[in-house]
Amino acid sequence: MRLGQLGIWRRRHDGVDGVAEIEALGFGTLWVGGSPSVQEARAFLERSSTLTVATGILNVWQHEPAEVAAQRAEVARAFPGRFLLGIGVGHPEATAEYATPLAKMGAFFDGLDAAPEPVAQDERVAAALGPKMLDLAARRSLGTHTYFITPEHTRFARERVGPDALVAPELAVVVEPDDDAARAVAREYAGPYLGRSNYTNNLLRFGFTERDVADGGSDRLIDAVVPHGSAPAVAEAVRAHLDAGADHVALQPLGHGGAPVADYEALAKALL
Repeated sequence: MRLGQLGIWRRRHDGVDGVAEIEALGFGTLWVGGSPSVQEARAFLERSSTLTVATGILNVWQHEPAEVAAQRAEVARAFPGRFLLGIGVGHPEATAEYATPLAKMGAFFDGLDAAPEPVAQDERVAAALGPKMLDLAARRSLGTHTYFITPEHTRFARERVGPDALVAPELAVVVEPDDDAARAVAREYAGPYLGRSNYTNNLLRFGFTERDVADGGSDRLIDAVVPHGSAPAVAEAVRAHLDAGADHVALQPLGHGGAPVADYEALAKALL
């Protein structure tokens, strides 16, 4: 599975505009967010010829593993070597059935393994933040796709999963040199995540305080989780994750629409 060192993360609701540009600029992977299904990811594969497309992430509470495995097999036959199944448990605030997330993920992996056309370990990746979920991701999949984190968490994840597992963080960024304007965009994006316990608990484990998390997030927290500035300044934040042990960083440019091609171009020029 060729992910490349840099990818783009975008929500499924934003559609397929800009996919050809992402591929032409040299990004290796397009992560489809917003709890996509395998079938929804297919549209992005159809609009490209070399991009790897990954679900970032398919919610395990909303799907049956046997059905997911069958759909993945169909997509893999149509687009060999270009589809990575990303799965995760989502958020307790958004899932009524949410309970025993570690056991749920383990059972979902079991179901993928037992399917008539199993999903190989190196063709799936798991969302993970805490140590036990990171351990499971490293043991049962290619590695981990992390979200809403800092370079300190990337370093921790690398140490936890070992040298051989994938560490592929998402990184939201704002390509905007005006600090106030950029932070306004970043806060609007961060607000829902700061109301979700899995993300806030993770931030509290890595040096932030309740005051940092409250009222839309302190400047310190916002700047660490959603770096902003010119494209070269954002590139330095990306390199901080790579230096901390990331194999791949999935960039999510904010503030300029669902297909911000100008941001893609600026980031590619600074990084690729």
